[in-house]
Amino acid sequence: MTEPSSDDGRTFRRETERVVNEIAQGLRTLDDGVGWFSGLAPTRQQEVLQEVAGYAMQAHITAADGRAGVARSGVKPTANPSVMICMDPPRYGFAGLPSAEHVKAFRVLVSVFAVADTRRRETYCKGACGHAWHNLPAATEHP
Repeated sequence: MTEPSSDDGRTFRRETERVVNEIAQGLRTLDDGVGWFSGLAPTRQQEVLQEVAGYAMQAHITAADGRAGVARSGVKPTANPSVMICMDPPRYGFAGLPSAEHVKAFRVLVSVFAVADTRRRETYCKGACGHAWHNLPAATEHP
């Protein structure tokens, strides 16, 4: 068995970035994203959870974003990932949750990120955004 190359890691991170931002911008459904995530190996799922937690931190999620994202995610507010993201400050150890909770964690993280990123696109980046991930083409091909 061979180790994945660093190019494979970069390619996977770009794919994760694309999928998550497509969900956040309404170009891909959350259920479609969950289907993509569910098809990944457990170690890849952990990598995605770490990556998306980083996106959420960069989007400067608020407690209100956490609550709105949990409501949007379809995950019970009492589930571990929901409680973690709504803490003040949020807890980001989602990759350390049991594998049975990874899909819930993905749903919560992506939903909260979508709320926070939408807020930022409509305020800080409105009209003059140079972030490539905020300017995805409307029609994209899904793998």
